Parts: sequence; structure tokens; C-alpha cells
Amino acid sequence: MERIIYPGTFDPITLGHIDIIERTKNLCEELVIAVMVNPEKTTTFSEVERVEMIEKSIEHLENVRVVAKSGLTVKLAEDSNARAMVRGIRAVMDYEFELRTATANLMLNPDIETIFLISKPEYSFVSSSAVKEIAMNHGDVSKLVPKFVDDKLKERYEK
Repeated sequence: MERIIYPGTFDPITLGHIDIIERTKNLCEELVIAVMVNPEKTTTFSEVERVEMIEKSIEHLENVRVVAKSGLTVKLAEDSNARAMVRGIRAVMDYEFELRTATANLMLNPDIETIFLISKPEYSFVSSSAVKEIAMNHGDVSKLVPKFVDDKLKERYEK
């Protein structure tokens, strides 16, 4: 496969996300991480900060790049000449949500596939929301996020 899109909010990126990125990059020539911007959604970090955190977290990877986009992810995949999008699945509730989204995307463009990768057990409970809640209450998230992200979270919640 030439190109795969990995869309998400990544607010912030976690080691679970990085695991999905590292596994997906081996399935394609280029992996595009799409930081999705949704004006309806409140994020802790700006679009620029999220892109920066991801770029620093993946600088060791060759065939991966980061973009920030808004709109439909299936349209992004289409415009990027991607054949597929990848989504990580941690639990049954993720699957139910992702199945609905993948089905809608398939109706919008039957040529774009959705690939589900199951989270490794050590990341099955890790979410950006949980990381932010722990960090907000001054808990240790150093085993859940890259060092640079841990530093950004500490900086954000010290204020």
C-alpha cells in the first residue's frame, strides 16, 4: 500500500498512538498522521502544539509525516491519494464507535478502506483524556507519553 492516513485529535499523543504509528508505518510506503481540527471540540493543546509534539515523538521514523487538517477524514484520504485509514482499537466501546465511522466513510467513498489495529495490552487503557486527567491532578504520566509530551503536560498544568 502506498499511503495510509492515521487521523485523530492527538490531544496529546500517547505511547499507544506511537505504537499504532510504528506498526502501521511497516504496512505502507508513507504514513500520514492527520491532526484533525474540529472547531466544535475543545482541546487542551493548540493545533501547532499537537503537531509539534507528534513530530518530536516520531522524529526517529523515516516514512511518517504530520499534517493538520479539518473536515472529513475520508475526504483527506481521498485528496492524499491514500488507499486506507488506520484506527487503533483498545476495547469494545472503541470498536462500536469506529465501526460506525468506518461504515459511514465506506458509504462516502468505497475505495478507501479502514484498517483496525488492536492495541497492545499495555496500552489498552491509555487514552489522551485519561492522560490529561492524571496530569491535571499532578499524577505521573511518564510511562504513558513520550518525554517531550510529559514535559508539556507538566508545564501546562503547573499554571
